[in-house]
Amino acid sequence: MGDIEDLLVDRNGGLPAGFRLPVPPTVGIKPRKKKLNGSLQDYLSSSDGVVKIPGTQTIYIKTFGCSHNQSDSEYMAGQLSAFGYNLSENPDEADLWLINTCTVKSPSQSAMETLISKCRSAKKPLVVAGCVPQGSRDLKELEGVSIVGVQQIDRVVEVVEETLKGHEVRLLTRKLLPSLDLPKVRKNKFIEILPINVGCLGACTYCKTKHARGHLGSYTVDSLVDRVRAVIADGVKEIWLSSEDTGAYGRDIGVNLPTLLNSLVAELPPDGSTMLRIGMTNPPYILEHLEQIAHALSHPCVYTFLHVPVQSGSDTILTDMNREYTVDEFRKVVNTLMELVPGMQIATDIICGFPGETDEDFEQTVNLIKEYKFAQVHISQFYPRPGTPAARMKKVPSNVVKQRSRELTAIFESFTPYLGYEGKIERIWITDIATDGTHLIGHTKGYIQVLVEGSESLLGASAMVKITSVGRWSVFGEVLEVLEKQTITIVSTSEEGCACSAAKETCCSKQTEACEEKAVTTPKLVEGYRNHNSSELLLRKRKNPIEKEVVEVMEKQETSPQVQKWGFVDVALLGGFVCSLLIIIFVVFSIGF
Repeated sequence: MGDIEDLLVDRNGGLPAGFRLPVPPTVGIKPRKKKLNGSLQDYLSSSDGVVKIPGTQTIYIKTFGCSHNQSDSEYMAGQLSAFGYNLSENPDEADLWLINTCTVKSPSQSAMETLISKCRSAKKPLVVAGCVPQGSRDLKELEGVSIVGVQQIDRVVEVVEETLKGHEVRLLTRKLLPSLDLPKVRKNKFIEILPINVGCLGACTYCKTKHARGHLGSYTVDSLVDRVRAVIADGVKEIWLSSEDTGAYGRDIGVNLPTLLNSLVAELPPDGSTMLRIGMTNPPYILEHLEQIAHALSHPCVYTFLHVPVQSGSDTILTDMNREYTVDEFRKVVNTLMELVPGMQIATDIICGFPGETDEDFEQTVNLIKEYKFAQVHISQFYPRPGTPAARMKKVPSNVVKQRSRELTAIFESFTPYLGYEGKIERIWITDIATDGTHLIGHTKGYIQVLVEGSESLLGASAMVKITSVGRWSVFGEVLEVLEKQTITIVSTSEEGCACSAAKETCCSKQTEACEEKAVTTPKLVEGYRNHNSSELLLRKRKNPIEKEVVEVMEKQETSPQVQKWGFVDVALLGGFVCSLLIIIFVVFSIGF
């Protein structure tokens, strides 16, 4: 099945709701042999029988898998919404279902297959996106279904429109990376999931994702910096760098991860109102940059948290997995980061029951987890993925795999990683509402989850909290003060240096910038989260000596008489004004007589 031709000249331009895409005879569209849901009239009609304008139907989007998949869904939702389609979380009221799939584990794919079956039973038009159709396009479950490949998400509107007409469309050809500037509807308006690259350089024997996402393809540093600037201006408070392997970033375009991190950190507000979270990285590609990465993690605007999958504590199993590192190299990553980064938190992954795993291999994995007592460990059983080398290896009996998974889970759950946090004062960033509907979710700089009580007006804010109690998976806190940012103007009165550098402010962190007059954003502790007029904040009396100096300088400037010499331009303007006035008087006088 060929691709639909590019039909829009200006893909970023605004299109009216219901705008129809012209379909030339050469377009690769496969009309359905059988009607999916009656006539075209049925596709355009809502449940109450009202015919909808094409391009305004309701779309239900379901996402499986990683944060990269979530970002793809947000981009697809943004394009559909910008075109005029309505989005709904209720599948029953939707005119079309869009399922974004994950191929990492069998349960994820099984859930997708169940949802496809429900969609068919409901006689709804269906579009499937993500890694499953990209990596396994010949699946029986995908017969008669429209498909959007992982690098074709910028054409989702075309696919949805043709599917609503009753056509089957498949776009799977790999092409250039989708633009980062596409319209986007975030699941959480305070969190931007930013893909920095697609694919990876590895060839793990158990992994199906490589079949879907392909070889490494990195976005340029400039394009990522531009995106960060845009989302900060849009009010985002957390930026998650997403990737199949963050550490491999840039190796295909001649840059590396530390270069990117330094560029992104330079764009973050100095008051810490927007935080950066570095995504999952495998050990091989960060070993040579450990000190630089530790430096980035130590920055006040970067969470001191990193997800580094180890998968097994046995070198033998790591070799069979083709993971390209040893257990000692993993230890080097963990030990270096823990030593160089205060409050460093590391999460890891374990696969139980990989083919060939002996009792001794598993025991080495258990000992590794006990050694570090990680606060977060993602434990999964081995699932053979079709088409991977591991699927052809001799399997460990399923009862043994389950037993090992239960044993390791019990050991992990016995840890008390947050013991001793009670009574501590921590700064947190609040971005979400807990599932209980009562608490808000915030994170410390080490990305420890803190549950606090408060109104939804606290969402997007940063606060100082006192940890009141600790649990196994999170801690509870009491909000002491909410950090509100304010902007003050620093006026340099000395030629030797700037006022903000003397006060150790961050506005002069870039030594190449002139330090004459700068706007500096600084946090201020307040009792409630409220907005203030910037001029009121500037003129209010404060104890801060720098701010007091600014107010005094401004008052002096307002009260001091200003003597200014007239320049040539000023004289010329005044002369022209006088001549014009005399001409007008002469004309009026002449008409009058």
